[in-house]
Amino acid sequence: MSVAAAAIDGFLLGASLIIAIGAQNSFVLRQGLKGEYVFAVCLICSASDALLIAAGVAGLGRIVSQSQDLLVAVTAAGAIFLIVYGARAFIRAARPGTMQAASESAGGLSAAIAACLAFTFLNPHVYIDTVLLLGSLSGRYADAARFAFGLGAVTASFAWFFALGYGARIAAPLFARPRAWRVLDIGIGLVMWWIAARLVASLV
Repeated sequence: MSVAAAAIDGFLLGASLIIAIGAQNSFVLRQGLKGEYVFAVCLICSASDALLIAAGVAGLGRIVSQSQDLLVAVTAAGAIFLIVYGARAFIRAARPGTMQAASESAGGLSAAIAACLAFTFLNPHVYIDTVLLLGSLSGRYADAARFAFGLGAVTASFAWFFALGYGARIAAPLFARPRAWRVLDIGIGLVMWWIAARLVASLV
């Protein structure tokens, strides 16, 4: 298979895994709507995905998949984090006065970065999608084609997160109303708790 074809395969597969409603995407969407630290958040999400994809393509996926204890630990930590952050989303929804797009961000840039890193590295699905799945599928390619496959997946990640973060501003007029923020936060909370429930169920 040609290098170009491998790169396209990597881009399409990476996009299909990344473009889904999840905790990380919900967080990037909210930051984009608020217009707070959008570049930093998008860059961290993209760069983190690139790091994990590179690790998977380099062969780490096979190692992680063989460690059941590591998978269980990551899953439990991710579920706890999502439950807590989902609860915070419901609390925000109950207080519409705190949800204006122009309001000051609690904790500032450091808090946004910490939350972004937590959404990325405490989410076991990120490891499954990037390290395990993309890493194992990259084994179908050899040498330059394998590198191109990983590069295609990384490109999809950068394209998606920056499009999501900055594209969210198009919907900013709608979210000038507290009611819209309430609906968004309820949706975010439900999604996070749904994902956490699935993670807990996978441990039973």
